[in-house]
Order: sequence, then structure tokens, then C-alpha cells
Amino acid sequence: MKTSRLARETAKIAENTDITTKRQTKSFAASIHAFAAGNAANPAPKQEDGVSDDSSSLSSLAPSELMDIEDTPANANLRKRKRGIESPSTTVTAASTLDVKTRTSPRKVKQEDGSLAKIKKGRKQPAKKVVSGSGEVTIHPPANWEEIYTAVQEMRRKVFAPVDTMGCETLAEKTRTPRVSLPTKPLPPFAHPLTPLRKQDQRFQTLIALMLSSQTKDTTTALAMRRLQTELPSPGLTLENILAVSPETLNTLIHAVGFHNNKTKYIKATALILKERYHSDIPDTVEGLISLPGVGPKMAYLCMSAAWGRTEGIGVDVHVHRITNLWGWHKTREPEETRKALESWLPREKWHEINHMLVGFGQTLCLPVGRRCGECTLSTRGLCPGAVAEKNTTVVKRRREREIVGEVGGAIKEEGVDVAVKEEDV
Repeated sequence: MKTSRLARETAKIAENTDITTKRQTKSFAASIHAFAAGNAANPAPKQEDGVSDDSSSLSSLAPSELMDIEDTPANANLRKRKRGIESPSTTVTAASTLDVKTRTSPRKVKQEDGSLAKIKKGRKQPAKKVVSGSGEVTIHPPANWEEIYTAVQEMRRKVFAPVDTMGCETLAEKTRTPRVSLPTKPLPPFAHPLTPLRKQDQRFQTLIALMLSSQTKDTTTALAMRRLQTELPSPGLTLENILAVSPETLNTLIHAVGFHNNKTKYIKATALILKERYHSDIPDTVEGLISLPGVGPKMAYLCMSAAWGRTEGIGVDVHVHRITNLWGWHKTREPEETRKALESWLPREKWHEINHMLVGFGQTLCLPVGRRCGECTLSTRGLCPGAVAEKNTTVVKRRREREIVGEVGGAIKEEGVDVAVKEEDV
């Protein structure tokens, strides 16, 4: 292909090109026009047939006439967009700092003798159902359940948990100082001896504490119970006062607990049912307790143990359900399903204590988020299938600074932080 022919075709393309769309297109089109004009003014000599010597024609041009196809000629009359504050130019300044922070968690457990032991992940050994030839079904407990149970008991003796002092079983008053009309001067503590609280009032307070505890921390439940016991008229938290208090006042007293609006309705309705059907006392059966508004199976079984002193089932809350599934004792989806699975093989004498033990264990060591496996002896002995050791995490923060400069006015600085997280397994 000859150079003159290329110049003519390029000129045709430039004439048919829309050069008003983008800024880059303007300069590019101007370069094409200049390139085409320069080649049209200096046609290349005709070559003989069969001979192509483009390099000789290009080399004959002066160095000032050589131009790249995207170069803009000096005499090109291009419109330049005015730049102001509305369209600032951007200059990235070289300002960066490095801030490195390392978070680590123990991958070894320090034992009582001072030695270090590695965290080991155990194997799941669930309970097994065996059907005999006669059709009799027998449930074999997990092979290592006793070892796990004993180890958790030992850890619970050394670790204090909120449930130990603020659990629902401990919130009912046993004694009370009788209230009198407010005197002009405060009375000494020994002015009125402590009088025992009626048993039915204790049972009622236990039931109220369990109703308040749903979806609420033990510390918050204890605070709400204390307000009911001290701020209601004399003699405090009783069935008669709950019936007399307005729903608005009751809701204010328990507003710290979760779902306090619904619980206000449930408590008022329950108080009316207890007066009309149960002679101002609470039911003494699981079925009767479950029939009350806002009372589920977990509350019913715990209330039977704490209020009536009869253990008729295991109170399974989120901690018991989560931890026993984590150990691989069973694979259940709901707490009620977990209760039936545990009661099929766990000795009856442990039905009452397992709730208190695992709730405290879940509050202190086996947390729902951020389990402290490095402090748990089950991890070193290879008894927990869910034992994990967190990775060493390095957080690198880089500060970037961008300066925006306009033709009118000063400079504006924008800053940002880029965060990079690097995890290493050691």
C-alpha cells in the first residue's frame, strides 16, 4: 500500500468522524487531520511494480515533519475547556503512613502445673439408638459424656458466672422488712425484724422472674425484678399488686428487659388467670404452667424445680441447646428437641443441675461469639469437636491523602484510610 493512498483514506475517515463527543476524540481527530494534510501536501514518489519501499519515503521527510498519529500539531486551533472550582484538577500527594497492629490469641493452654498444652479438636460421638430383635429401643449415651461433664463441673467451680447470683431461681425474696407509712426520720434497720415471705408469693416471684428472663441477660432481669420488689406499693411484688398496677406503670418498671411491651400484657393476663383458676397461686404441673401466656417449656420445667422443688424435665435454653450440639451429643434444631434427646439417656439426678452448669459455662468460656477455647480444658484433652484456635491477625492501616486544587480558591484535602487484614496460621 502506498503512502499517498493511505493519506487519502485517512482524510476521508476524519471527515466522516464526529469529533464533538469527548475531549480525547477532539485531539485525536485533529491529529488525524494534520497527519492527513501533511501527507497530501507531500505525495510519495511512485514506485515501480513489485517494489515497496515505504521506509525511503518516510526517511526523506525532515525531522520536524515526522509526527505520531496521536500527536497534536502546534498550530492546531483546538477549543480548551475552561476549568474552575466546579471542575477541579486532582493532585495525589505522597503522604502515607503505616500503622501495624497485631492481635493474637493463645494457641496453647497453660495448665495448672505451668506447662503448655496444644489445643486439640475432638471427634463427635453422639448418642446412638439401638433397636433389639424384639423391637425394643435403647439409647446409648455418648461414649465420653461423663468425662466432658466432670471436666465442665471442675471449670465451673473455678469460674464465677452471672447466673450464680442473678439467675431466676435466686431472685425471689425469702424475707422482707414490712413497709410502714413513711416516718419523719429514717428508721434504723433493726426497727422492724425480717418477716418470712409467703410461699405463694415466693413462687409467684419465681414465675415472674422466668417470664422476664426470656431474651434478656441475667443482670437486666435482676434489675427489673429489684424494681418490682421495691417500687410497687407495700408489700411489694405480689399477685394483688400486679393486678392493681396500671399497665403503663408496669411497663415502665420492666422497660429494661427485652420485649417489655409484650411481657407487660403477659404478666397482667397471667395474674388474672392465677386469681380466677388457681386460687392466687401458680400451677403445680408443667401443663398448667405452659398454658399461661408467655410461658414456654423451658420456663415451666425450671419453675417446677425452683418453685415446687420437683424436677420433671430439663430446662433447655439457648446455652444448653448450643453447647450440647457443639459437643456432638446430638443434632437438633430446636431446644424442645434437645430436651427430649437429653432426657432419653442423661441420668435423672442431673436434669436439674445441667441447666445451671451449662448456662454459666456459656456465659464465661463457651461464649456464643468468641469462644475462649484457649482457656477450656476440653480443648487440651481433645474432648470438644468444636475447639478452635484463632489465627494471628495483622491489621495494616495505610493513610492516603488527596489534594484537590482549583484555578480559583485554595486547595481542599481529602483523606482516607485503606485497611488490609492479613491472617497467619501458626
